[in-house]
Amino acid sequence: MAAFDSAAFFDLNGKVVAVTGGGGVLCSAMAEALGAVGAKVAVLDVALGAARKVADAIVAKGGQAIAAPVNVLDKAAVERALATTLEEFGAVDALINGAGGNKAEATTSPALSFFDLPPEAVRWVFDLNCIGTIIPSQVFAREFAARKRGTILNIASMNALRPLTRIPAYSAAKAAVANFTQWLAVHLAQNYAPDIRVNALAPGFFLTQQNRFLLVDEKTGGWTPRGQTILSHTPQGRFGKPEDLIGAVLWLLSPAAEFVTGIVIPIDGGFSAFSGV
Repeated sequence: MAAFDSAAFFDLNGKVVAVTGGGGVLCSAMAEALGAVGAKVAVLDVALGAARKVADAIVAKGGQAIAAPVNVLDKAAVERALATTLEEFGAVDALINGAGGNKAEATTSPALSFFDLPPEAVRWVFDLNCIGTIIPSQVFAREFAARKRGTILNIASMNALRPLTRIPAYSAAKAAVANFTQWLAVHLAQNYAPDIRVNALAPGFFLTQQNRFLLVDEKTGGWTPRGQTILSHTPQGRFGKPEDLIGAVLWLLSPAAEFVTGIVIPIDGGFSAFSGV
């Protein structure tokens, strides 16, 4: 065995990574970290202003990045985002499917029972998270198939592994993302190229704009009973920070993980390991 070169093992310098939902809290941290290690980043988001802010931050620190609008439920829009990425950087090596979210109208509460959840709200959440992962995977994986290599990193959720109360649409959608991750990993490796890899992260509890209404009491600014319960069932006793995801992202996109495909990794402070006793 040749001498171990740790720098080459995790080298992402010059690699082109597209990030959907790149203007959001979690994916902006991923995008900026990738830019910091030398990757060229296409920040894709339906909110172009948010995407530009992230891309500008990467460039301001000496990195390379572009921003482009994308609606992950519109295949033509995703194809345009891919074309923009290829035009700017000449290739694409990896896709992070980060676009997703929940909404109050698809969440049960004392004022809204499961029996009365509006189907359109449930469909909105399911489509954004599941279909919004499938469509970009179709578009970018076609490019990976032509090149015989590439990496897809999906963002599932702790809800994919352990369904949580009150959020049936989001839990179901993220479970679908986890299942699709495994399916796609096998499909692409067997039918197109073994060097196309697909994995997913399952973040535990991170405070974002999508879940703030569930975790923070608007009147007091303190934790809601739900927020307190989550913390009491998280052995590390805190919510995650965006930077807690970065190590796994860099690993799964790097040569260090070239024999890793079809896995869903919890990043949850021990939540999934704790029985409550």
